[in-house]
Amino acid sequence: MQRRQGRVSAGLLLLLYQISQVGLQNIPSVTLGVLALNIFLFLNPVRPLPEVCISVNECLYRKNWQRLLLSPVHHADDWHLYYNMISMLWKGIMLEKKLKSIWFAYIIAVFSVLIGVVYMVLEFILVKILDDPSYEMNCAVGFSGVLFALKVLNNYYNPGRISSVLGLQIPSKYVCWVELVAIHLISPG
Repeated sequence: MQRRQGRVSAGLLLLLYQISQVGLQNIPSVTLGVLALNIFLFLNPVRPLPEVCISVNECLYRKNWQRLLLSPVHHADDWHLYYNMISMLWKGIMLEKKLKSIWFAYIIAVFSVLIGVVYMVLEFILVKILDDPSYEMNCAVGFSGVLFALKVLNNYYNPGRISSVLGLQIPSKYVCWVELVAIHLISPG
């Protein structure tokens, strides 16, 4: 999880190119704000990643709750940022137009914190079930959990659609699971 502050890289340039292809005027305000915030914090992180990632140890035991707000908007590297923000771009365009900006902003804010809480609960359960304290130390950053929740929400509001994943036609209600497996295979960890 190392990144140089202010470094412009291939993933970031590709993301900016994709955004320019869509056109700023075609991106709803909250979606654009989320993209801008994540890009800004990638180039100017609040703190180093080990100081913003969420873990049971840091949040629950050390009471470092600010990590719940910081971890979703920090990314491990430029490709992590790219994949997450491209996903946010498309999900945001579809959902924000349907839900309207204020409600969409509220959902993003709630999901951003709630996903971190769910992550810590799952890690805590793994500690207890497997009797393995190393799960308390696992640390995570990124917007992926929020995007997964948005994908489920998008499938709810747009049922019965078919999506193409690597050339395969898959019912949209299953695409979030295929995406999750694909992301894990492309970028493990």
